[in-house]
Amino acid sequence: MIKCIATDMDGTLLTATQEITAENREAILKAREQGVEVVVATGRSYQEARFVLKEAGLNLPMICVNGAEVRSEDGEILSSNPLSKEEARRAARKMAENGVYFEVYTSKGTFTEDEDKAISIIVDIFSTANPEVPIDKIAEAAEERIHKGLVRTVEDYERLFEDDQHEIYKLLGFSLDDTKLEAAKSGLKEIEGLAISSSGKENIEVTSENAQKGIALERFVTSRGISLEETMALGDNFNDVSMLKKVGKPVAMGNAAEEIKQICGEVTLTNEESGVGKAIMKILKN
Repeated sequence: MIKCIATDMDGTLLTATQEITAENREAILKAREQGVEVVVATGRSYQEARFVLKEAGLNLPMICVNGAEVRSEDGEILSSNPLSKEEARRAARKMAENGVYFEVYTSKGTFTEDEDKAISIIVDIFSTANPEVPIDKIAEAAEERIHKGLVRTVEDYERLFEDDQHEIYKLLGFSLDDTKLEAAKSGLKEIEGLAISSSGKENIEVTSENAQKGIALERFVTSRGISLEETMALGDNFNDVSMLKKVGKPVAMGNAAEEIKQICGEVTLTNEESGVGKAIMKILKN
């Protein structure tokens, strides 16, 4: 019997326009009504994840920034696993040396050194991956990250690395140039203590080796007296692998990478077809 459901957000719970469908929302609410714990496990910061959930009228516990931070339904920080400042500096240097734009996720929010780049590169990536979605809709969602204060501008990332008030959770790099991404990945692998993954073929996610969705999910379910065997996880990309491999019922999205589908015993429909909601309802009926 499934007692906990963990769902990724981008490419899984969310559509390309960053929305939670009514079908997904209703399935989550129904699961909670039946006593099933539902937790979001995302690469997003708490602020970005909470914004989308709030718009859908959902209040859920969250594993944020790939497991670097775990929050209760009320937003209380239950645990955190940040990068050391030196690890963050070295990783930032590798990104910059290879011409990869990146953002820094901290305990105080997400930051960029280039606001225009923060918008334009997200538009480029999402429009390439989702050509059927009107580009103005994608641009609107990308600009919202800035205008709603979900991503803030800082003159120099070194200010964050020097400030003891900021724990550094993740560096998220973007590029449409595969050569630059691969060069950056190779350099990052030389740094001990890092977990290097991705939530899409155009990005790199860098966290502490202790900050992974699978590790955080295991701690989360154990704290609630639930076993991993009684847990279902849904995901679509490589930053989901650590949790998909741990749970009793891993489910891949229809839009997932082929390697992810091979890891899972089941494949649901795509994120545009409310695949999460359909997988949840299937579990509840059984």
